[in-house]
Amino acid sequence: MSDYCLTCCSTADLTDKHFTKRGIRYVCFHFSLDGEEYLDDMGKSVSPEELFQRMVDGAQTKTSQVTAGEYEEFFESILKEGKDILHVTLSSGISGTINSAQIAREDLLEKYPDRKIYIVDSLGASSGYGLIMETLADMKDEGMDIDSLYQWIEENKLNMHHWFFSTDLTFYIRGGRISKAAGMIGTVLEICPLLNMDKEGHLTPREKVRSKKKVMKRTVEKMEKHAKDGLDYSGKCYMCQSACMEDAKELAKMIEEKFPNLNGKVQIFPIGATIGSHTGPGTISIFFWGDKRED
Repeated sequence: MSDYCLTCCSTADLTDKHFTKRGIRYVCFHFSLDGEEYLDDMGKSVSPEELFQRMVDGAQTKTSQVTAGEYEEFFESILKEGKDILHVTLSSGISGTINSAQIAREDLLEKYPDRKIYIVDSLGASSGYGLIMETLADMKDEGMDIDSLYQWIEENKLNMHHWFFSTDLTFYIRGGRISKAAGMIGTVLEICPLLNMDKEGHLTPREKVRSKKKVMKRTVEKMEKHAKDGLDYSGKCYMCQSACMEDAKELAKMIEEKFPNLNGKVQIFPIGATIGSHTGPGTISIFFWGDKRED
């Protein structure tokens, strides 16, 4: 059985230490603050705290995906080690990065015809995408070969649930995801929109919930409804947050109390620069394995 490497984009939003420990390699997206370019490198160039504070202070943000040339350089460094590649990308519903990865793959297979390069559309984002990578690493460690693992993730990726809400609509308004009028009304009424990722990997508004306390409760109810085995869910639950750690800890406690069979505590990660440049502060997301997303 040939050796292989699991790879992803930095938008999987775990930590550099975490990925290094699991043997997962990542390639970095790009972002800018007031025109100054940075790598989205798990907070090494710009910490999450600095990013969100600068956004609050008025800094303009832009993001850009990994180019085909960058993918080719990244993949080839692994192919030269004699390893095959299973690469999982950020959802095609919010980024075209999979197209660049596919271009690089086609070019490299001409040069390395005996190697395997699989490209998978995660249909996910942030730490939910990260939990997919964590699960794949577990299965790889258990001895699953690259072909079987590729087939498994293609069949099961829509079982990864992403539910999230925001208590600060400022940057959703600024980015055009919520109209200015709706955003102003929502702010006055303390409305926290509850969203998820649909089966095509798009961010989709589901409910308008009034007050932070109620939207947290509703988020836990969504997990109860969709998690594998319901309240007996025994998988992992990941969470990410943007400059609202205390709220995230409160929600994590609610989940741990509601789901006593969780595989460990809820793990909380910072939302990375690429995703965070669009959400701004005040966003919390939860991720878990469950039923298949069908809408």
